[in-house]
Amino acid sequence: MSNSPKVVILGRPNVGKSTLFNRIVGRRRALVGNEPGMTRDRLQAVAEWQGKKFELIDTGGIVPQDRELIASEILRQARIAITEASHLILVVDAREGILPLDEELATLLRRTGKPLSLAVNKVDLPQHASLAAEFANFGFQDVFPVSAEHGLGVDVLLDHVTAEIASSEELQPTAPEPVKIAIIGRPNVGKSTLLNRLVEQERSIVTSLPGTTRDAVEAEVERNDMRFRFVDTAGIRRKGKTTLLAEKLSVIQARKHLESADVALLLIDATEGVTALDAHIGGYAHESNRSVILVVNKWDAISKGPAAAREYTQALRRRMKFLDYAPVVFISALKGERIESLWQTIAEVAGSRGRRISTAEMNAFLKGIDLERIPSPRARPLRIYYLTQAGTAPPTFIAFTNQAGGLHFSVERFMENRIREKFSFIGTPIVIKSRSRR
Repeated sequence: MSNSPKVVILGRPNVGKSTLFNRIVGRRRALVGNEPGMTRDRLQAVAEWQGKKFELIDTGGIVPQDRELIASEILRQARIAITEASHLILVVDAREGILPLDEELATLLRRTGKPLSLAVNKVDLPQHASLAAEFANFGFQDVFPVSAEHGLGVDVLLDHVTAEIASSEELQPTAPEPVKIAIIGRPNVGKSTLLNRLVEQERSIVTSLPGTTRDAVEAEVERNDMRFRFVDTAGIRRKGKTTLLAEKLSVIQARKHLESADVALLLIDATEGVTALDAHIGGYAHESNRSVILVVNKWDAISKGPAAAREYTQALRRRMKFLDYAPVVFISALKGERIESLWQTIAEVAGSRGRRISTAEMNAFLKGIDLERIPSPRARPLRIYYLTQAGTAPPTFIAFTNQAGGLHFSVERFMENRIREKFSFIGTPIVIKSRSRR
C-alpha cells in the first residue's frame, strides 16, 4: 500500500486522534487512554471505506513550541507525514472549545496547501452538534462534527475525505501478503534505530531515553521482489516493572504483534550481554511458534578479539537452548554495519517458514534414517511407516507410527534434528505430530 493515498490525522494532545484512527481502521491499532501523549511515533494502517482503500496515519499530539526532546521529535515525525499526505484531518475537542494551540495548528496546516478537513470530536449526541459551530471561526470550508468513540458523523467525514480516491475495483490486483516481521527486545536495545535503518527513513522516534516507543510502529519495504512489513514494538519489561498505564498497554500490544508476525528479530545489546529478560522475551517468541533471528546490536561498541563472535554465540546458546534453530547476526544498527547480512538472513528464514517438502521426498528421507537409532522409551520398538508435511508457518509434519499417543520428546528431538540436517529449515521451529496407523 506504499503508493496508496495517505490520509494523516493531526492535532494537539488528547483530542481523540487515536480513537478516530482506531474507529476508521476498524480495530484497536493505536493505544488509547486518559494519559496525554499516548501516541508518540506516527502509526500507519490500511483502511477501506465504501470500496476505497487508503493508508491512514496517526501522529502524536503536536505542541509546536515545546522544546523538550520527545515533543520536538513528535513534531518532526508529523512534518514527515504531512509531506507524504494527500489529505489532512485536523482533530479538535468540541467540549474544550477553541484553544490557542488549535488555532496555531490550523494556521500551520493551511500553509501546506494540502486538502484539509476539520473533525470536531467528542460531539457524542446529535443535539451537541452546535458545539462545532464555534469552530467556524477557523474559516475552514469542511467542518465535520464527529464522535470518534461512538462513530457518529465519521461516515460523513470519510465520504468527504475519500471523494477523490479511486475504488479498489479500479486498482491493480492485490499483491501477495508481505512477510510480517516483529522487532522485539527489552527497552533501549536499538529497535527503533534498526527499523529506521531497514526502511531507510526515519519512521520511529529514536532517543537515548528507554521506553520511547509505546505504540508499535509499522513500515513496509519491497526488496528483491519480496515485500516485508516491519513492526517496531515497545520494549518488553517483566510484569511488575511497568507502572504507567501506557507502558502496561504497550507491552500487551508488543506481545500481540509478536504473535501475529511470521519472523521475530530479537535484539540483544552486545554491550550488556545476554540477560535473563532477553531469554524471557525469547521464550515468548519460541512459545508462539514464530521464526526467530537473534540480532546482536551495538557490536561496534565493544572491544573484541578474533574469536569474539564465536564466544558470544556460545554464551547465547547456553542462555537460550530452546532457540538453537535461530541464526545469530552481529550488527550495528546505528552505523549500518552488516545490515546486508541481516537482510539475507531475513529472506532465508522467511523462505524456510513457508517451505513445503513433498510426501515423496519425505518418505525417501525416511528410508535413509536408521530407525533403530531412534530412542524409544517404550518396550515396543517404534516404527514410522511414513512421514508427511501437513502445513507451513511453522513447518508441521505428521508421522504415522505403530504406537498410539504422542511421540516421546526424545523421539521428536531426534526426528527434528534429522529433518534439519536434510532440509535446513533455518530459523523456524518444526512441529512433529504422530498418529497411529490403526
